[in-house]
Order: sequence, then structure tokens, then C-alpha cells
Amino acid sequence: MHRPPHSAQRRTPLTVHRGLATNRAPGVSGPAVLDEISAGGVILDFSTRTLNVAVIGRLNRAQRLEWCLPKGHPEGSEDLRAAARREIFEETGIEGEILQALGSIDYWFSAQGRRIHKTVHHYLLRATGGTLTTENDPDHEAVDVAWVPLRDLGSRLSFPNERRMADHARAVLPQYL
Repeated sequence: MHRPPHSAQRRTPLTVHRGLATNRAPGVSGPAVLDEISAGGVILDFSTRTLNVAVIGRLNRAQRLEWCLPKGHPEGSEDLRAAARREIFEETGIEGEILQALGSIDYWFSAQGRRIHKTVHHYLLRATGGTLTTENDPDHEAVDVAWVPLRDLGSRLSFPNERRMADHARAVLPQYL
């Protein structure tokens, strides 16, 4: 049964920050800085007793498998909610309905001689259809996909910030049960 969300909980998304300070003294040179935005989230299969979550496996630069929440960049004039739904479908094969915003993860990394500041906006979604697969991923970033019981999600995800986002999803979930 779907219950309307409690308004106070909807207004308190989680924001997780990690990374280096962006301030530089005038005239100090360094790598170019690029801001990136992505959207994705925690998509739950409510039809199972264990409340399964779709996660993807990606190979890192060292070719080690890392399990993470599906996410990606908005395309064209696509808003964040549409980008989250599309990226989740492309990377997992699962279609979903957004229940609420969960918050964002903010971090820095380096690639191709640039410092990249990335913000990933996460949503809580209810699975509405589809079949678990990586075949819809045009970038072939996801090399594996799995349903993981929500209770085991923290031990499966590779990144602490995503584990905290999953904990936040678990905290707001009772209003949708």
C-alpha cells in the first residue's frame, strides 16, 4: 500500500561531501577543473519480501569490479529526475517510478589531466517493470548487474558515500511500505 510521504522527511535529503577544497589563490596554475552532474539512485523491487535493490558492477581503472548504484549524466535538456530514470533503465534494465529525492553525493577525482568535481543526485525509486540486464547500456559501463537484498546493500556497495545514501533510503522507506 502506498502512503503519502511525510512532508518533513521529503524536505531533508542527505548531502554527503568528500573531496578537496576548490579555492585557489589568484594566478596559481593547476589542472583544469570541470564540474559534472549525474543522477541515479536506489531502485527497489517491492514485490519481494527482502526488498531487493538493483546495483551495477563496473570495472575501475585497475580492472577491479566495484559495485555501485546506477547513475549517469543528463542528456540534452533532460532534468535530473528523467536522467535518473533513464540511466537506471540503461544500466540495469529496470524501469522505475521516483518516490522521492534522497540527496546528493559530492566528490572530486582526476581524469585526463583534469580535476573533476562531480555531484550525483540520488532518488528513491519503485521498480515498475523491466528485466535485469546490462544489454541496454550504450556506454557499456555496467559489466554486471544484480538484485541485492536491501539489508545486505551496505556490505555490497564499494563506496562509503553510496553506503550512506543507501542507509538514508532505508530510513525513509517505512513511509512507502
